[in-house]
Amino acid sequence: MSIYLRNFLRFLMLVLIQGLLLNSLSQRWWPSPGTLPPFIPFIYPLFILLLPLATPVWFMLMAGFVLGLSMDAFMDTGGMHAAACVLMAFARMSVLAALLPRKLRDYGNVTPSVKMMGWTPFLTYAAILLLVHHLVYFIMEIWNIHSIVYLITKTLLTLVTSIIFVVIYALLFSHSISKSD
Repeated sequence: MSIYLRNFLRFLMLVLIQGLLLNSLSQRWWPSPGTLPPFIPFIYPLFILLLPLATPVWFMLMAGFVLGLSMDAFMDTGGMHAAACVLMAFARMSVLAALLPRKLRDYGNVTPSVKMMGWTPFLTYAAILLLVHHLVYFIMEIWNIHSIVYLITKTLLTLVTSIIFVVIYALLFSHSISKSD
């Protein structure tokens, strides 16, 4: 399957799963209301995380913008997802450059994955970029300095849940992950 078709199908799949399924679920980790804020796990940033390393920055920024606007249309959030996705796409290359041992151009058209990077670097990469995304989104959503504990709690709960979904996605869609990774 062509890499372009695969990424287009991944885009559609993630947007539809997020927009039609996950957005309708309000998650709570504790059963008593009022102890922790409700949150929605975000899986759609996986599209940006899994773009090939050779993807030009301008395309990544445009893809992040379109991805964010798609989620803004589903959630009626007025550009907050678009802003968070563009910043995440902008930070992506710096995070990869810091985590990978060789220069990014040496990897060619390889997609960041558990198979390519190993579990620890891949989860570190995903956690850093998801943290950037979630912080930007929730700062714009809450926009109140008096709610800093609420902001941090909601960001961390969403981050942990999103990373769980990233691990599930990696286990389901990674081909031939060796046991040594």
